[in-house]
Amino acid sequence: MRIFFSAGEPSGDHHAALLIKAIRKINPKVECNGLGGPQMAAAGCHLIDDLTALAVMWVSRVILNIHRFFEFIRRAERSFIDHRPDVVVLIDYPGFHWWLAWRAKRHGIPVIFYCPPQIWAWASWRIGKMRRLIDHVLSALPFEHAWFASQGLKSSLVGHPFFDGWKAETIVRPAHRMLLLLPGSRRQEIDANLESILEATTIIQSQVQDLEVVVGAFCDRHAKQIQQAIARRGLAVRIEVGRTQNLIAQAHAAIAVSGSVSLELLAARVPTVILYRTTTIGWIIQSWFRHAKWITLVNLLACREPIVPLQRRITVPKTVERADPENVFPEYLVVLDPSVRLAEHVVEWFQNEKKRSLVIDRLDQIAKEIGQSGSAEKAADYIVDVAKSIQETFTETRINVSVQTSTIERAA
Repeated sequence: MRIFFSAGEPSGDHHAALLIKAIRKINPKVECNGLGGPQMAAAGCHLIDDLTALAVMWVSRVILNIHRFFEFIRRAERSFIDHRPDVVVLIDYPGFHWWLAWRAKRHGIPVIFYCPPQIWAWASWRIGKMRRLIDHVLSALPFEHAWFASQGLKSSLVGHPFFDGWKAETIVRPAHRMLLLLPGSRRQEIDANLESILEATTIIQSQVQDLEVVVGAFCDRHAKQIQQAIARRGLAVRIEVGRTQNLIAQAHAAIAVSGSVSLELLAARVPTVILYRTTTIGWIIQSWFRHAKWITLVNLLACREPIVPLQRRITVPKTVERADPENVFPEYLVVLDPSVRLAEHVVEWFQNEKKRSLVIDRLDQIAKEIGQSGSAEKAADYIVDVAKSIQETFTETRINVSVQTSTIERAA
């Protein structure tokens, strides 16, 4: 059995690694090849290249790296020919994965999307492309499973891999209060949001005593950039590299850049303020294309109608209003600096334990409803079944061809 995996984000690398381990429990002899990162390699996947090293956003950055993407596609297709997989499994990372799916389909290889791209939020017009290129979607969230099914795609709800491995006993908060800062896993996210996060931290530390503040950095390169910004401000903040999950398990509250990390914060029941600063043009563009009511997955899981009609707005807000009280995690998708608002929520949680407990109660309710572990195992079962059926079909075809050939030879 041979499976090709592709993941282009650090989070996708994590999800794919869990999936590979789950598949190997079912079939230890499975051959795994693909594009991904260090976690996939550690799980036993032979990488033809490290796609996660090129995790980029926005059109300009994609254009600058277009030649490298073409090289990844070329090498992947070469692998399809030389080491034909029974199935191709894609993890998020739209754009590049449309091209990879097209190459797989050209060679008659089934394509499965695990943790599919959130086109229900930003790019619903791509549903036609998904119908053409994707054989089955393994959905992570209830409302996205319902949406994909309503759009005519084969979808199975397997849950989100961020809930795999989270157990009550893994959450061990220290006696002293700890604030966790998560400025993102991409350079451009840090560039856009770090200063607002640190300004909010300055305000918080002036009002909350005996507070430990820790930054969770994705890599050493990011840590160096963050350390320089902290030093300029003279803040008492510690940086930890590559320990995000451990830090989340210890945090009493957090400030985080918008992303799927919000699900990990949900699993650990950490009250969190979410932000994402964008440019004026970026704000207008997202308002024209966004179908999701909120930008935070936890807030979408908590509301009755997470996917709404387009509400196109051209006028950019000139002030940063306090987050909608419907939000479980107060969220700020803004152009202006939201640091004062970020600080308000955190200070409130640390100075009023009752309000912090109310947030934790809401998180607990949501997590019990949808935060079940076992996503990787469920996805692995489905993928192995598909791969087995392909092998059986191939074997049956080969036997039929052999029988027909023998019959022709005897007749001759």
